[in-house]
Amino acid sequence: MILSEKNPPIFLGSRLSGTKAQPARAESRLQGGVRSARKLPIYGLMRGGGKADAIEEVTMFFSRKPVDVPTPEQALPGRADPIPTASRHFINGRPLAGPYPEGLETAMFGMGCFWGAERKFWDLGEGIYITAVGYAAGSTPNPTYEEVCSGRTGHNEVVLVVYDPGKITYERLLKTFWESHDPTQGMRQGNDVGTQYRSGIYVFSPAQRKAAEASRAAFEKALAAKGYGPITTEIRDAPPFYFAEAYHQQYLAKNPAGYCGLGGTGVSCPVGADAPAA
Repeated sequence: MILSEKNPPIFLGSRLSGTKAQPARAESRLQGGVRSARKLPIYGLMRGGGKADAIEEVTMFFSRKPVDVPTPEQALPGRADPIPTASRHFINGRPLAGPYPEGLETAMFGMGCFWGAERKFWDLGEGIYITAVGYAAGSTPNPTYEEVCSGRTGHNEVVLVVYDPGKITYERLLKTFWESHDPTQGMRQGNDVGTQYRSGIYVFSPAQRKAAEASRAAFEKALAAKGYGPITTEIRDAPPFYFAEAYHQQYLAKNPAGYCGLGGTGVSCPVGADAPAA
């Protein structure tokens, strides 16, 4: 989809905060473990996992999380007003929620913890105009992070990518998406378990859908050759995107040693290798 005043992206939850980004919620290390994890004060979910004596503790936390997307009737009610978010991108200073220049296009992906997922796309360089993290593909309007982590909103943690198709192709974004996580794991990525960690591609046009489905078929063959099971990635029309809280935006640029639970399969995706036409 080409962005213009007549064809804006579907953004909800974009009320901007006039203050600096909040510091990240307290990070701790799992007792007996080696990976950092955030403790949520309400739901007690822990990102990541540890070893030895931490395994049982992590398993107990994970077992309490729903692993089925709730129906709209089961979902939390949410709220009418958007939650505050950052006004500008932490790295490049551009307006996070736009307006964006004419001719740019949007993409949206879910691939596990959105902290690490967002970094995968801003690392692609000049062709990326904006990245932002948020919530999508669920039922609860204007959800908070704690509500999403409860498993009762149906939302996925997603990355919104605004890019220049003259400098980088959608197929190149797909290649980054497929190679940066394991799309065969269902409602989890590694030790991160829950519906908000599912693999998803949310398309803004028929052309994006065609490219996404073709790349899924190609990558599934490559994965099968290495002994992986079927891909569980959902491909659907882009739903409303709710911007996440300010402290989540570009989190790993603010906290370079912060938690990133993403781990790819090591299998190369046979799409997106060519540069865009000049």
